Amino acid sequence: MAILLDENTKVIVQGITGKMARFHTKEMMEYGTNVVGGVVPGKGGEICEGVPVFNTVREAVAATGAEATLVFVPPPFAADSIMEAADNGIRYAVCITDGIPAQDMIRVKRYMKRYREANRMVLTGPNCAGTISPGKAFLGIMPPHIFEEGPVGIVGRSGTLGYEAGSQLKDLGIGVSTSVGIGGDPINGSSFKDILMLFENDPDTTHVVLIGEIGGPQEAEAAEYIRDHMTKPVVAYIAGLTAPKGRTMGHAGAIISAFGESASEKVEILSAAGVTVSEHPSTIGEKVASLM
Repeated sequence: MAILLDENTKVIVQGITGKMARFHTKEMMEYGTNVVGGVVPGKGGEICEGVPVFNTVREAVAATGAEATLVFVPPPFAADSIMEAADNGIRYAVCITDGIPAQDMIRVKRYMKRYREANRMVLTGPNCAGTISPGKAFLGIMPPHIFEEGPVGIVGRSGTLGYEAGSQLKDLGIGVSTSVGIGGDPINGSSFKDILMLFENDPDTTHVVLIGEIGGPQEAEAAEYIRDHMTKPVVAYIAGLTAPKGRTMGHAGAIISAFGESASEKVEILSAAGVTVSEHPSTIGEKVASLM
């Protein structure tokens, strides 16, 4: 099994006619992702990469039965695209877009709460690499060949460190059930806790890798959930051990502003919750192998 996405999931791409969107749409289709259409206002009726383009998400869902979307829309318009998907029957959205204003994402988060949790669209990102269920489908911009199908779930704020974990596991003959990038922005659609809950309930995920970084309270919230509810072993790596307080590093969310937000404090909190912490990114795979 996998979480969020498999080979049967019908996918649309919002912004499909853009250069990068076309490139990654083609890659997804070649891998086996069930891409059924795209959405670009004003370009309805065109064909792009062999699939129909619609003016609105509503039209696309009505015509194709789409359940998931990849949002490849420029920052000024991305929030509206996410909310449009939430309003029109999409169950899962991945937003790749980097540079969405924080105020726009606050609006998106508030907007999505109008729906009951059971009917609320799941959003990962923005500023993420996407989600892959190896051997089945992927929704994003990751290189799919570095992931092998198996029982380990990966969730991370950093896309490239997610690639690193997947590649190390493959080299050790260990596969991945699903790898989820939640994005590096301070305000994102899904937290570590949200994804950990899905992995805990997935019968075919036996171990989980959590990749965090400095800044924000999400890793501390994840540690509390792991301590109280997780029955599956968790290996964690936290980037930024040498980062000084107040330093912004890479992701917009990677800035230390309070207790519990530095890498060393997060390592301490996760260790106390029973998580096996890898002190270096090169040993993530070894730590997982040692628990299997």
